[in-house]
Amino acid sequence: MAEDIQKLLEKIQKDGIEKAGAEAEKIISAARAKAAETVAAAEEAAAKRKAEAEAEAAAFAARAEESVRQAARDVVLGVEKSVAAILENALAKNVDAALADPAKGAALAAQAVSEIAADGAEIAAAPELVEAIRAQVAAKGNVKVVTDEAAGTGFSVRLDGGRVEYDFKGPAVAQALAQRLRPRLAALVKA
Repeated sequence: MAEDIQKLLEKIQKDGIEKAGAEAEKIISAARAKAAETVAAAEEAAAKRKAEAEAEAAAFAARAEESVRQAARDVVLGVEKSVAAILENALAKNVDAALADPAKGAALAAQAVSEIAADGAEIAAAPELVEAIRAQVAAKGNVKVVTDEAAGTGFSVRLDGGRVEYDFKGPAVAQALAQRLRPRLAALVKA
């Protein structure tokens, strides 16, 4: 009987160990499956975050590149504007100096009258130019030369009783010349 009890105890112990081993294997297998699932979810989340970070970095790089392009364009436009202002200022000074010279101003007035008016013109000029212009246009026919205290440098030619006026005063001539220079100047600055 003692042997029977001993065998029974051994059998119970063996069955218990096998059952515990099977239960442990089941728990370990479940834990491995859960760990694999967690690792897969973590890898998927990491891949998603990496893709989002790469997309965000690419968008940032594109915005930065566009900002640099705009800044470069603004610099070019600023330089163009500054150079244009410097040249216009120099041009205005040179035009004023040329038109203030009685000989040059009178010659320009005579040429303007011969180009745009057969006869019947009136030239309004700064006081210092009036006499020189009268001497130049004396042979041109019906051309009247009057003093214009507000003329500054240069003159204006009036036709058809003053209804048509051509302005050859310093600021107007300088502006007309500057407008012709701007496209070429812009092309030079942009090149």
